[in-house]
Amino acid sequence: MLKKKINTYLVLIFAFILLVLITAFIIEYKMGHQPCVLCLYERIPYIFSVIIITNIFIFKKYEKISFLILSILFLSGAFLAFYHFGIEQGYFSELSICKTKNISESISKEELLNQLSQSIVSCKDVSIRILNLSLATINMIFSFFLSLIFLRLFFLLR
Repeated sequence: MLKKKINTYLVLIFAFILLVLITAFIIEYKMGHQPCVLCLYERIPYIFSVIIITNIFIFKKYEKISFLILSILFLSGAFLAFYHFGIEQGYFSELSICKTKNISESISKEELLNQLSQSIVSCKDVSIRILNLSLATINMIFSFFLSLIFLRLFFLLR
């Protein structure tokens, strides 16, 4: 009974995570909102969770440790999103990766001019809001709650 309930939760969480990723790609590619570097980093826990949850569905092994890993992964994502939120609000200063792209010394003049002509999205710029919340704020909330849910699933398994 407990295993069936956990699997139901896992299917719902998996669908939610896929919805979050699909929404991020729609906002980026269909709506044309270019993400900043931190926005791209904040997708990493979602991508890894798809892989880990798929592994749980297919192999039915290491569920308990997988839930712990997922909890830590999303807690890390929540901290990253909190930092991004802090940059947006002016509480923290931007990292250098948020301001410029990585320019190595072995780059040609043409490549340098090409990179400089591309628009660089600042991590403090909020290009889209939902219910007056930035996507970083929404991601912080989602990541925190997903971390708690996976931690709860970890403790439910024996």
